Amino acid sequence: MILLIIALVMVPMLLALVGTGLAKRLAQRLGMLDAPGERKVHVRTTPRNGGIAIFWAIAVPVGVGLLIMPWVQSHGFFGVIPLHSVTLIRLEHVSLPLTWLLLACTLAMHLLGLLDDRLVLGAIPKLVGQLAIATALVVIGEKLKPGGFRIMTVLDGKIAGGYFISCALTVAWLTVLTNAFNFLDNMDGLAAGVAVICSLMFVIAAAHNAQWLVCAILLVYIGSLLGFLWHNFPPASIFMGDGGSMVLGFLLAALTIRTTYFSPPAPWYGIFMPLLICAVPLYDFCTVIFIRLRRRRNPMKGDTNHFSHRLTRHGFSNTTAVLVIYAITLATGLSAPLLVRADALGAALIALQVASLILVIHLLERIGEHIE
Repeated sequence: MILLIIALVMVPMLLALVGTGLAKRLAQRLGMLDAPGERKVHVRTTPRNGGIAIFWAIAVPVGVGLLIMPWVQSHGFFGVIPLHSVTLIRLEHVSLPLTWLLLACTLAMHLLGLLDDRLVLGAIPKLVGQLAIATALVVIGEKLKPGGFRIMTVLDGKIAGGYFISCALTVAWLTVLTNAFNFLDNMDGLAAGVAVICSLMFVIAAAHNAQWLVCAILLVYIGSLLGFLWHNFPPASIFMGDGGSMVLGFLLAALTIRTTYFSPPAPWYGIFMPLLICAVPLYDFCTVIFIRLRRRRNPMKGDTNHFSHRLTRHGFSNTTAVLVIYAITLATGLSAPLLVRADALGAALIALQVASLILVIHLLERIGEHIE
């Protein structure tokens, strides 16, 4: 099993490592260079097409894995990875179509992001595209398997319109988390590092429920980001752009939907695990939107009022600010997988811990009101 885990991380990591280097060479030819500007923190023109390497470092291993999995499950992997390890990733008859659907919708989100990187789409067209892709994932997923990509399925038949409420909440979750990571991509290494930490917590949650296919895709996701971080950690030589950040949020949101958090006799409050694990990107998203609306600015137009920016205005270096946010993300997410094992008091203490950490962020932001 250890060999399988190593392979699932190392293959996409190497693909991303090499692919990102190639993307840097092609950036000028593709017209994907990010020049310094008023709302930018970098000081030199930098390629912003790293998302291409991230996406294909995920899509190629997952796609190849899906194609060969039926054979591998019967024969093992040429004696290197034993049969009993591979067969842990059991495939239901609907798992293959659902995963191909996820890859197709992630590709669509990637292409939408690349289009924005190249042409700078307006906020409304980009949001409409995100909603359309999220809706397609939910609706087509429902055709393949009831509840295939839908949260709060417990509402079905419980209240009037429960099914449609569930669909609407799912589309909202996919779109919000997509934009949360899109917003978080505002400093070198920030979005990729936070995504790695969050996905590690989701690996623990999926493994607890023996959802090995979800675990496998998450490990590939982690590997691709680690390879990209080699080029993106401060000082970054390339950015992921919207073609990468939107893939990060969308794919992670979809995988959280496929992960089971509540199944009797497990406690019902396990369903809040994704909110705790993604507390930092969601908090940053909500506060930035609030600040922009309060100042009567376009909520989808970028600025330098993110948590990371305010930390640097307090005197933190870019690298230190990124590391502080990594640490807070780990602290808020570390206890979340325990929700499925905790009693009511334990769950309340975990929620209080996360709320306290978010309060620390809020207080750090408010010191001196460093908002531009």
